Amino acid sequence: MDLIAVENWIVDGRTKGMPADAAPIRLADIGAQGWSLLDDELPMPLAVVRESAIANNSRWMRAFLSMSGARIAPHGKTTMCPQLFRMQLEDGASAITVATVQQLKVCRDFGVASLLLANQLMGASETRYVLDELGRDPDFRLLSFVDSVANVRELSDAASASSAARPLEVLLEIGFAGGRTGCRTPDESLAVARAVARSKPHLVLRGVAGFEGLITGATPSAAEAAVRSYLEFIGEVATAVDAEGLFAETSEIILSAGGSGFFDMAVERLSLVALSRKTQVMIRSGCYLTHDGHMYRELFSGIVRRRPELAKVGPGLEPALQVWARVQSRPEPRKCILTAGKRDISYDERLPSPALWRRPGTAKPIPLPPGHTVTGLNDQHCHLAVPDDSPLAIGDLVAFDISHPCTTFDKWRLIYVVDNDWRVVDALKTFF
Repeated sequence: MDLIAVENWIVDGRTKGMPADAAPIRLADIGAQGWSLLDDELPMPLAVVRESAIANNSRWMRAFLSMSGARIAPHGKTTMCPQLFRMQLEDGASAITVATVQQLKVCRDFGVASLLLANQLMGASETRYVLDELGRDPDFRLLSFVDSVANVRELSDAASASSAARPLEVLLEIGFAGGRTGCRTPDESLAVARAVARSKPHLVLRGVAGFEGLITGATPSAAEAAVRSYLEFIGEVATAVDAEGLFAETSEIILSAGGSGFFDMAVERLSLVALSRKTQVMIRSGCYLTHDGHMYRELFSGIVRRRPELAKVGPGLEPALQVWARVQSRPEPRKCILTAGKRDISYDERLPSPALWRRPGTAKPIPLPPGHTVTGLNDQHCHLAVPDDSPLAIGDLVAFDISHPCTTFDKWRLIYVVDNDWRVVDALKTFF
């Protein structure tokens, strides 16, 4: 990947997270400034990722893939950060997964050669761009989802009129009742697969895919049973498609699923699918690299419970992403207001939770005592309920753990990388 444009990105005091009086500086030079989160040199709020946690999570996933035999095409929409894409590809990712053509273009502009569009490719301008890229660059590899005969027809017509010398490779998407996209029944699935087969040489079917991350249940065991049933349905459809000889004549058939909460089950169940040729399970977890302090931490505990042998892999995934804010007011005995709000931190899955605090001039941050709870967020303010004996005072710093990293990353264009002493060692650029 070519990250020169990222490294040369100029930031200054107008960039969220930069000191207001900062002179223009290249992103690549931020790590050499000697800034520390603890020296009151940086404005609040501030999003940071811990370098050691990112490295740990990267090692853990490499070990999991080695143990399981699966591949990964991590979802790039989580971070939209080419620097992190490069790390994931260097770790052995087969591709980067995207959800929109804008995300795909960001990846292409920075040299990502293999992409999985986990969505339907639709619309004249979007389809034209993708087909032009396939025609322009013989090294570009793309998989995209289809779930309707109408979409297959649209793609086939566009491909036949393009200059691309290669077929558009697609995965048959399988859904579930009440979910998002994806075929709901075996008959519907086979109809779409047959339509792809009739569209040769413009389209070819490389495998079957789905996304189980939205499946829920009244209890964890009920959710797991529903996920297991859905994954088995994917396997049944793949078997039926294979029996009719509808897959492309390639060396392997791709079976893809696995968000960030059930990727162990996806590997286990899809690896059992026996087809006429070799299958390759490809998971798409995007949140493993930064993890979080709530939703994915709880889901990961389920993975460890289901797969106790993963204890051999190491201590597990660690939350890497935090947002820091300053106590700006304590207007009531049991209430503090802090300088972070909906424009800075995730709140779609769960409100953030305070984890650490530090008074300027003291040593390192320490855990905040129990009884501190976020009760609400405005655009720029955090409402924090505190106990009577809370140590927090105006000017103190508080670090918040978040739930759902996707919707914290998209609120920042600049995110600092910090070491274990909270010194800034690097900076990340996002493209939302």
